[in-house]
Amino acid sequence: MPVPAPVVLALASLMLLTACGGDEETVAEAIRPVRVVTVEKREAGETVSLTGQIQAQEEVSLSFRVGGRMLERPVNVGDRVEAGQVIARIDPEPARNALQTARANLAAAMGQATRVRNDYDRQETLLAQGWTTRARYDEAQEARKSAEAQLDSAQAQLNIAEDQLGYTELVADGPGIVTARGAEPGEVVAAGRMIVQLARQGGRDAVFDVPPRLIQSAPADPVISVALTSDVNVRTTGRVREVSPQADPVTRTFQIRIGLNDPPEAMRLGSTVVGSMQLGGAGAIEIPASALTQSNRQPAVWIVDRATSTVALRNIDLERYDLARVVVAQGLEAYDVVVTAGVQALRPGQQVRILGAAQGPTP
Repeated sequence: MPVPAPVVLALASLMLLTACGGDEETVAEAIRPVRVVTVEKREAGETVSLTGQIQAQEEVSLSFRVGGRMLERPVNVGDRVEAGQVIARIDPEPARNALQTARANLAAAMGQATRVRNDYDRQETLLAQGWTTRARYDEAQEARKSAEAQLDSAQAQLNIAEDQLGYTELVADGPGIVTARGAEPGEVVAAGRMIVQLARQGGRDAVFDVPPRLIQSAPADPVISVALTSDVNVRTTGRVREVSPQADPVTRTFQIRIGLNDPPEAMRLGSTVVGSMQLGGAGAIEIPASALTQSNRQPAVWIVDRATSTVALRNIDLERYDLARVVVAQGLEAYDVVVTAGVQALRPGQQVRILGAAQGPTP
């Protein structure tokens, strides 16, 4: 049965309207809104930060040269001491008794030496006159040498006893601050045992544990920026003063001491600090990590053509990356416009609409 003419016209009009609506929707979908960044080449390399602490450049352990029972230790941790100040004392009575014994032995040796010296002089005179034998003269000579040797030994023992008595007082040989103590009054301490640890007055170091990778990649004689973790406005700079020749057996890191230039008073011994160092290297381009995609199983980014507002996929080589940024070794040039948001919904040659102004410099 033939279809009436009005019905044919109505169906044709409906198909035409439907086709027009689909084209408009396709056009609307083709132009994608994206966010971009205009990249630039940075001349500085990676900044590395490590946490460490402030220590004295020179720290010594003070100890007695002789053993004994410690009677007093008038200083404590945190006290500032001066050169010549008494740090601790041990019981001096044993040393005094030893000194008296040494003096008595010296007096006896002096008497013996005087007696044999007189006998030798007499034998020497008699031998010259022919009234004694050569054997008796030789005996007197040997006795004199032996007595003189005993006298020298007694004198040396007296000197040692006097020194031992002086060693019963532990005296600071320079100014500094007590950072640790190793014995308490009343203890019997051995010679050489640490009584107090003294941080010399003067320079201070920032000490860090550094992995081998940073030591290998660090520039020669770098300038290190050091700041307090509690107040980053308290800061100074320094240079590497000492590098440990051996890695820690547990952490496999190397201890590095940074000599600080005019450290602020607030950087007290034991303070926690952050040290920052700029690694060298050629200029690099950094982009947000959100811009990264993949093409042919290689890292890639979408590049926007400024003239046509279309995008193209470009492979890049990465130098390093983290959760926030990507450092590009090759594949990008300064002033390239890179898509940072909307990368998953793009196709080559697609037109895009940039949301907001492009970040970064313009050529």
